Formats: sequence, structure tokens, C-alpha cells
Amino acid sequence: MLGGLLHLYFRLVRGLTFGVRAAVLNERNEVFLVRHGYIPGWYLPGGGVEVGETMWDALERELAEEGNIAIKGPAILHGIFFNGRISRRDHVAVFVIRSFVVEGVRQPDREIAETGFFPLDRLPEGTTPATRRRLDEIIAGKPAAAEW
Repeated sequence: MLGGLLHLYFRLVRGLTFGVRAAVLNERNEVFLVRHGYIPGWYLPGGGVEVGETMWDALERELAEEGNIAIKGPAILHGIFFNGRISRRDHVAVFVIRSFVVEGVRQPDREIAETGFFPLDRLPEGTTPATRRRLDEIIAGKPAAAEW
């Protein structure tokens, strides 16, 4: 009984949250970004890894949900980042994807207000600082920072 309570305590107090995001880059040197309906800014597509789900499964699901994008080649891990702005236990894995298919235009809804491919040298106004940092690291071949 005591062991079960201790496990529950540590799970609630020290539970790790984990998310995935993708830098989906096409042959025209454009990146796919999303603008959510509930927070300002443009972001790399992604979201949380659900219980029992692999990072790969979460990445495929999020890209399908947010952009009707199917991964056709390797998803290269760029880095894993501590996201202290969300919580003291949040981490985000960022993948680079260059081989993919857009299976249809995603229609706006309450969650995703707008999506699109944007030239790396002309990102839309409101692209978040973290998104800009990740893209700069990826394009310039810089090492991944430790924090989001």
C-alpha cells in the first residue's frame, strides 16, 4: 500500500511531459508552420506524446492532424529540449523531415487556424522565437541548444 502511494505521489509530482515537433522542409527551402486558434504565433507542427504512444507514432499523428502530411522518409532527430516555460518536467523532441507527401489541404478549425509552407528567409510575422531558434540551428548546422 505504502509503495503504491509513493509511486502515485512521484507520478503526480514528478511526472514527465514529452512532446514532438517537426521541421518539415520542402525542396524549395520552405518550412511548414501552423498557427493555432487558441494562442498567438506560428509554430512547427507537433504536440504531446500520449500514454503508450511512441515518439514516431506521435509525430506521424500530429503531422496528419495538423497538416495532412504523411512522412515518406527518415525523420532525423535534431535535438531534445527542456521546455521550462511549460513546466519543470517538459521536454520536446524536434525532428527534421525532408521526405513527405501533403495528402490534402487542411481546412481551418478551432485548433488550427492556418497552415502553410514559408520561405526560410521570409517567415511570417509572429513566428515564435523558439521556432526561429530551432530553424536557425537546423539550417546553419548549429548544435541544438539544451533549452527550448
